[in-house]
Amino acid sequence: MTADRLAAGEAALARADEALTHFDIDGLLAHLSTAVRELTAAGDNRRAAVASARLGDMIATVLGNLPASRAWFARARRLVADEPPCIEQGWVAVAGMGCEVDDPAELLAAAELALDRARRFGDVELETKALADGGLAHVQCGRIDEGMAMLDEAMALACGPVPNSLAVSASVCSFFTACYHAADFGRADTWAELLRRHGLIGPAAGPAVFLSSHCDAVHATLLVELGRWGEAEDLLQRSIEEFRAVLPTPAWHPTIALADLRVRQGRLVDAEQLLLGWDQFMQALLPTARLHLARGDHDLARAVARRGVQVAGSDRLRAAELLTVLVDAELGRGDVAAASAACAELATRIGDVDVPPLRARSACARSRALVAGGDAPAAVAVLEEVLGGLDPAQLPLVRSSVLVALARAHDAAGHDGAARHAARAAGDLLGRLDVVVAPEEAELVARLGRWPGAPSRTSATLAPEGRWWTASSDGTSVRLPDSKGLRYLAELLRAPDVERHALDLVDRVEGVDPALDRRRLGDAGPAVDAAARAAYRRRIEALREAIADAEASGCHADAEAHHAELEALVGQLAQAFGLGGRERPQGSAAERARLNVTRALRSAITRLAEALPAGAALDRGVHTGRYCVYRPLDGDVRWIVQSPLNGPPTE
Repeated sequence: MTADRLAAGEAALARADEALTHFDIDGLLAHLSTAVRELTAAGDNRRAAVASARLGDMIATVLGNLPASRAWFARARRLVADEPPCIEQGWVAVAGMGCEVDDPAELLAAAELALDRARRFGDVELETKALADGGLAHVQCGRIDEGMAMLDEAMALACGPVPNSLAVSASVCSFFTACYHAADFGRADTWAELLRRHGLIGPAAGPAVFLSSHCDAVHATLLVELGRWGEAEDLLQRSIEEFRAVLPTPAWHPTIALADLRVRQGRLVDAEQLLLGWDQFMQALLPTARLHLARGDHDLARAVARRGVQVAGSDRLRAAELLTVLVDAELGRGDVAAASAACAELATRIGDVDVPPLRARSACARSRALVAGGDAPAAVAVLEEVLGGLDPAQLPLVRSSVLVALARAHDAAGHDGAARHAARAAGDLLGRLDVVVAPEEAELVARLGRWPGAPSRTSATLAPEGRWWTASSDGTSVRLPDSKGLRYLAELLRAPDVERHALDLVDRVEGVDPALDRRRLGDAGPAVDAAARAAYRRRIEALREAIADAEASGCHADAEAHHAELEALVGQLAQAFGLGGRERPQGSAAERARLNVTRALRSAITRLAEALPAGAALDRGVHTGRYCVYRPLDGDVRWIVQSPLNGPPTE
């Protein structure tokens, strides 16, 4: 009987391999489950452990169910824990993707065990995976040189004696992840060429296209830092389409990278649609936190950033990025003391880590907290220290961000000349980049310095005053009662040429109610309003925290139960956006927003044009639909919009 079950288990593993070659996902998972059952019953714990680890890896990679995958990884480790030293212990230790292990201390411990077994038993393939995962862990812990040396050795093996395999592909994934976090784009480009020659990267179905999409995500990140956003967007969209053409699963690396770019572009609904279902991955936490921050939901941004810092463990690089968001979230909540505490933790995390973009973003966050705390001179000192280490040719966008922060700090300190100098330098740099400048940054640069390339033309202002708006141009001023339409219009005028989803405008104007009740979930069907969507986001974040707590305490069943509710909520939120082919033309939130925003905007433009001659051009400059945008023509009036009103609109 034992021999029969052992044979059945081995046959199931062979069928699983065959299913993988045909991308038969259901068959692959079923055969691996059978293999685990038969090999366990036969008493072959080593082979059963390997099958369990493979099953966990497929569930994570293909289905995106991390709680379930971690349960299978835990089972695999238990099966070989009491075995004498064996090669299976090494394979089980590094069974998953290195980039899916949140805490690098855990990843490093597993990699060191695997490296010992690989060298003891002469398995070069396992050695490659262990070196790559260990190198990634060292990089994330801030030991950049040590980690990159291990990763170089792993890539040398991958391009040399080791045949292509899933393990080698996972090793390349760890390499690209490390290059991304360390901003080592030169090393990524150097190895990418060799990896392409060896067939590890390319358009072919399977691991090659997966790694190619990861490589594209890293390349696009470089283009973003260089201020070439149009090129980055084209590359990411092409990568997603190429992946979709050959594999049935989403390309999550370029999808998350595109979501981060969408947040920077101010296309927040697009970013949220891209991130739906991915925010369980550590890589998606940063753009998710930035999304909530950009939307003005400081409490939710704070919750996501704090959860990310907690799960990051000893990861200094990712924790530092999340802490910069936490600083701004606390400032948005008005808690300067909490922002200062986050700055202190940020300084500890970043230490002497030599990653220029990260150090610059850290300095900018610290400067904002110092200015808010009334110590603008200290903010100036922090920014000037980091500015000298930034090469404008290599990191123009990062340098421009520091210059904008420096102009703001000098302005707060009363250093008028220095503020104008920094603002002019920032404007000169931004004028050469293909980027979307945040409205508040553009306003600062225009006020203190100059906005390059802006044609000389008549200016008009739109400013909130209590329950009214004042519009002025050529010495004429009019007052108009507050309305949703005027608030939508102000959002568009503040950021010319930036497309905004109608739902973005609705969320921005209606704001976030801190007393949202999760009982609203599911009541509105596809026609969920802004408050209900915010309630979905809050509940999803609460479930993410519950899953993390359950996994930390080893309660895998609870984690999977929470995950099931989470998937249902994500599906409902996707339906509200009209995603996945489930859009209802007359019922989806997106369609309702399009109709309501278009109607309100056109009404506001008509009222403004009747009251002020400068408003006449808005009818041709403002384009409405699911996406709304203000595209001024040459010679049109230049609108200067002050901060929008707080509180609900009067209509």
